[in-house]
Amino acid sequence: MSGTVELTKENFDQTVADNEFVLIDFWADWCGPCKQFAPVYEKAAEENPDLVFAKVDTEAQPELAQAFGIQSIPTLMIVRDQVAIFAQPGALPEPALTDVIDQARKLDMNEVRKDIAAQEGQGQGQQPGGE
Repeated sequence: MSGTVELTKENFDQTVADNEFVLIDFWADWCGPCKQFAPVYEKAAEENPDLVFAKVDTEAQPELAQAFGIQSIPTLMIVRDQVAIFAQPGALPEPALTDVIDQARKLDMNEVRKDIAAQEGQGQGQQPGGE
């Protein structure tokens, strides 16, 4: 799949569930930095055909933007194995985007899940591990 997928509240959960690595660009048509970031994002999509690159138009999908607490755009979010592992507002320059993608590829998701389970266990006073 080349190019980007337009995410809506109707296809968001399915897209994230069906793909282990999804990059999401939260944007809007009136946003100048979003327009500057778009070609950088599209180029990264072409260079990483094994990953899913998606876009959320915050004007058309305010519920999604609200659900993720998006307060400024563009915001890039990376979801691996249905876990948001990265979220940062601002238009990233191409080298920074490439670096973020490389780092996200190298993450050990078993370690990430362990950390999340430990945090949830501490935060809610539950025993760790109950998957």
